[in-house]
Amino acid sequence: MNSPAPPDATEYGARSCARTSLPGNPLAPSAARRFVRAALADWTDQDLPGATRLGDRLADDAAILVNELVTNAVVHAGTTVELVCRLEQPAGGDLGGVVLEVSDHHPARAVHNEPRAPREPGAPEYGRGLHLVAALSESWGITYRTGMKTVWARLELVADGEGDGGDGDGHYDPGSDARLQRGLRAAEILTNAPRRTSSEHDRDWVNRGALSFLAEASDLLAGQFDEDMIAALAGQLLVPRLADWCAIWLDPEAGGPLGSPRLARVWHARESGIEELRAALEKEPPRLPESARGGPVPMPWPCPDEDDGAALAYRMVAGGRSVGVLMLGRGGLMRLPDEVTGLVEDFVRRVALAIGAARQYTRQVTISRVLQRGLLPAGVAEIPGVDSALVYQPSGEGVAGGDFYDLFPGADGRWCFALGDVQGSGPEAAVVTGLVRPWLRLLAREGYAVHDVLDRLNKLLVDDGVEAAEAAARMVATAGGHEMPEGPQARFLSLLYGELVPVPEDQGGGARCTLASAGHPLPLLLSPDGAVRAAAVPQVLIGVVEGAAYESESFRLMPGDSLLCVTDGVTERRSGSRMFDDEDGLATALAQCAGLPASGIAERIKRAVYAFGAKPPEDDLALLVLQAR
Repeated sequence: MNSPAPPDATEYGARSCARTSLPGNPLAPSAARRFVRAALADWTDQDLPGATRLGDRLADDAAILVNELVTNAVVHAGTTVELVCRLEQPAGGDLGGVVLEVSDHHPARAVHNEPRAPREPGAPEYGRGLHLVAALSESWGITYRTGMKTVWARLELVADGEGDGGDGDGHYDPGSDARLQRGLRAAEILTNAPRRTSSEHDRDWVNRGALSFLAEASDLLAGQFDEDMIAALAGQLLVPRLADWCAIWLDPEAGGPLGSPRLARVWHARESGIEELRAALEKEPPRLPESARGGPVPMPWPCPDEDDGAALAYRMVAGGRSVGVLMLGRGGLMRLPDEVTGLVEDFVRRVALAIGAARQYTRQVTISRVLQRGLLPAGVAEIPGVDSALVYQPSGEGVAGGDFYDLFPGADGRWCFALGDVQGSGPEAAVVTGLVRPWLRLLAREGYAVHDVLDRLNKLLVDDGVEAAEAAARMVATAGGHEMPEGPQARFLSLLYGELVPVPEDQGGGARCTLASAGHPLPLLLSPDGAVRAAAVPQVLIGVVEGAAYESESFRLMPGDSLLCVTDGVTERRSGSRMFDDEDGLATALAQCAGLPASGIAERIKRAVYAFGAKPPEDDLALLVLQAR
């Protein structure tokens, strides 16, 4: 018996994705909870694939998650909040899931993970941090885009009768119920359960829970690229489980006379004690001997208004270099048990490694931004009689992207445009991009025809004349901790290059377009009546075949016609085993843009690309729309 055909991706994506904008005020969390519950109920009423598994427990979990994410965005960003709730389509062995995305427009602010004191009746609602999000969700993460930060979390759907602790014979084992265990961890966070205080109980907890504590710490710290976020997570993991309070100082990366440590995080089991503890610690920061390389160092008790206790400081070391100091204390004890100090020492090593990785990432981000500013044009030219719209979004900030674009005046009244995708990413791709853009402009302004420009560019990349540039790339890579393989590097790219010559209005207006596609997704021409056709023929990549001869296509861009040029970040956007351009998906989406201006077409195609998959795109995304007036 043949399996039923999967639902149409475009129709399913529209029906299974709910989005709204919320004001950045204390009413947003409750509105978000109502919105998510309404979306789940609507999917159930529509009987979408997977909706039968949207039970009350998942709805409760989703409401808690969105409450925490929206609260974080409102309190710490203060901007309008964009909320997206998406039901993932079951595919293969994956039963699907519910993805919540909360975006704010202040990406420079770190995502905070701070529990709050219980609220008084009528007071604004405050979250308990990403610790709760991590406990409830199957996976979560943070995505930064230009002008926007998105925190997302995924709740996994389970098959009917599975994942509920049953063994198939009617026996129930709570330990095998994954959802129940997540719920118990969340309940512990919500209730702020007090820790045990006696040394005997400490030893018992450490013996039974040390491995799970360290595993949880590793999971929460992994993938965090903000050192202040890591400090916040470290404090919340230690207090109140192992300590009454803790503080973290971070050493600056550059030493010297101005290189004093900064107090990055102070956390106390009693929120009212945080500021008093901070004032005491800022006055008397810990001074550790040079011989202290990660082990515990006894320190004076810093809290004058509290009963005495035991305080310890640990130097955090990553890659042989100090990155800071972690200090913690427990009241009512003369000394902490050896089991606890050993466990904290293991924990401190993980925190130090996470901070070291975050700093490495920050260095790469800085280098990437410098490269991007130098490799991309500061602005695009305005072509007489032609409107243009551009979308350019690198997949990540850690390394320079491989996509590039340009729109500039050429020779003899011609206007040139280019959209390219260099093999690889990082410094290797930056080298090629840094060579190609100036060469394109030089050849175009020398008056070479479109096919001649591609011929000469191919010859330049095939020749062995860029060793100096590769040496510069290796220097940049070394500075950012990025490894490049030894030996000659492949230097090829896909490129869509063309030129426009405006046609006077008394001759019908529009523009004469000549272009060529070298291994690049073919440009699509949209007529005002909604007809779509390819505007070029495929040809070999640039930099692969020596002596390759390229050909160009010419056509009239009539008033109202729109030319869409994209990189493979659009056409190869994935959702499971499917790609966005399967079965002419891009052409179908473009046909629905008839009558829109250039900016409207660019925005609608971008939204369609994002809506196609549950997770943000993993490749660079670039698209250019040219529309004749």
